[in-house]
Amino acid sequence: MTFSLVARCAETGMFGVAISSSSPAVAARCSYARAGVGAVASQNITDPSLGPLTLDLMQGGMAADEAIAEIRRRGEFVDYRQVLAVDASGTTAIHSGPNSLGIWSQAQGMNVASGGNLLANEGIPQAIVDGFMSSSGHLGDRLIAAMRAGLAAGGEAGPVHSAGMMLVDQVAWPVADLRCDWTEDCPIENIATAWNVYKPQLDAYVQRALDPREAPSYGVPGDE
Repeated sequence: MTFSLVARCAETGMFGVAISSSSPAVAARCSYARAGVGAVASQNITDPSLGPLTLDLMQGGMAADEAIAEIRRRGEFVDYRQVLAVDASGTTAIHSGPNSLGIWSQAQGMNVASGGNLLANEGIPQAIVDGFMSSSGHLGDRLIAAMRAGLAAGGEAGPVHSAGMMLVDQVAWPVADLRCDWTEDCPIENIATAWNVYKPQLDAYVQRALDPREAPSYGVPGDE
C-alpha cells in the first residue's frame, strides 16, 4: 500500500524522501531524514521507530548497508517491514521482508533507492529509480519526477490517497516537509502543486530562522 524513494543530491548533499500510499497520512509515520546523515523510508505494516534508529546508526558511522543489516538483526517482526536508506556517501540499502504485502519489489542505484508493496506490478520501484536518475535540477523537482514516473508505471494496485515529500539540508530541521494526508484526487499532484509554491520561498524560510535581520519581506499586509 506504499511506494517511495529516498535520495541524495550528489551536487549539494541534500537528502530527500518522497512517498505515497492508499493509507492516510503516510508521510507522518514513514519518512525520515537528517542533514549530513541520510534519508530513510520505513514502510509496510510500519514500525516508525526504525526510521530514527537507522539514522542514528548511520550518524554513528555505519554505511547504509551496515545500518540495514543491523536493523535486520535487532528489529522486531522485520519479516513484515520494508526499510530503505541512503547515506552521506550516496550508497543505498533496502530491506524488504518476505511478508511484505501483495506484489512488492525494490530497486536502487547510486544516491537513490525505491521500494513498494501492494503494487500494480513489480516494475514500479525501477521506474521510480529511472525517473530520478533521468531527471535534473533541484532535489525536490527530481523527487516529484520520480514519483510521477512510478505512478505512470502503475503505482499501487488501487488508488493512492496520501503523499509527502521531505527535504533536509545543513540545518537541524527539514527545509521542506510537504504533506497531503488525504484526498480523493491525486496526492502526488497535490504535493507537486505545494512544492511549486514553496520552492521559491525555501531559502527565505531558512534565513528567517538563522538571522531574521537579513530575511526578505514576509509579504503580508503591514510588512515593509
